[in-house]
Amino acid sequence: MAAKKKNSTDLYLELVKQVESRQLKPIYYLYGEEEFYLDQLLDKFSAVLPPHEKDFNFDLLYGQDVTPAKALSIARSYPMMAERRVLVIRNFLQIGKGAGGEGSIQDFIHYIENPNPTCLLVLFDTGKPAGNTNLGKALSKSENVGYHQFEALSDYLIPDWVIAWGKSHHNKAIEPGAAQLLSQFVGNNLQLLSTEIDKVCTFVDTSVRVSESDVKKIIGSYREYTAIELKEALIKRDLGKALYISEQMLQHTKTDTGEIIRLVGFFNSVFTNIWQIRRLAEKGFAKNQIQSELGIASAWYFNKLWDDASNFRYSDMPRVFEALLDADRSIKGFTTLDSTSILFLLVKRIIG
Repeated sequence: MAAKKKNSTDLYLELVKQVESRQLKPIYYLYGEEEFYLDQLLDKFSAVLPPHEKDFNFDLLYGQDVTPAKALSIARSYPMMAERRVLVIRNFLQIGKGAGGEGSIQDFIHYIENPNPTCLLVLFDTGKPAGNTNLGKALSKSENVGYHQFEALSDYLIPDWVIAWGKSHHNKAIEPGAAQLLSQFVGNNLQLLSTEIDKVCTFVDTSVRVSESDVKKIIGSYREYTAIELKEALIKRDLGKALYISEQMLQHTKTDTGEIIRLVGFFNSVFTNIWQIRRLAEKGFAKNQIQSELGIASAWYFNKLWDDASNFRYSDMPRVFEALLDADRSIKGFTTLDSTSILFLLVKRIIG
């Protein structure tokens, strides 16, 4: 079996260890859509220098505001009364485009081949240079460069992330059910999630555990039903209960459209997880192999996913995703149905 690809959390922890041990490459190129980890790493790399050395040896530049010649001049200069200097460039691929002046982004190729050993150069961007360009090849293939992509975490990894973040940053044990509820309410935006975890952990204060009821009190609503209850009814193929919960949810929401958009997003995440499990099971993977392949640490959460998936066949998935896509299009105006009819039709089509 091929080695499992590292997710963004794995990469983040690996780089934090490198920073803390000071076993660093001279250059890092970090990119991707998971801005939360990129921002966290900017702070970590900035802390490589002690505060009293920063004034003369730390520079944070933005590509659109600096010329390649100026950036490379700083990178090649020696630290002042310190062992190293740190140069961070955000929006690296924009370098030279807005500042005018001398040099080209291609000038970094020579620096990549011969970096200043006393400078730590960290480049950030959302994207990367094309792999068939000289710069792209230099960054991705050079032993001098730590080249890492930070993709958004898959939805099925979010509850584990919530539990780990609560433990490492607040020393709180977030119960699996509470973690699932947090991920359902907030989604996979790690910045927002970390903020909501802060709120909940501050609320419980002296307690070492965070329960589902704690989450509902702080960021949830006091209405009787949530998407979790609707999901349970769908999974059990209980049409009557699912339609009743759907009606109640629409009656207690401020906007039907917003509620259905959130539900479609939530169920897309739920059935993506089910599809992943059914797909691997179809290939002959055992239960423990599937958990390992998906990288889900929490046995409680994986067993919940496994139980959900056991109620559907792999062949059900095209029908379910088609229903979700149609509901998404309908709520955006591609139908004459009202909101209640859109949600009821979605429920009926998922149950089958």
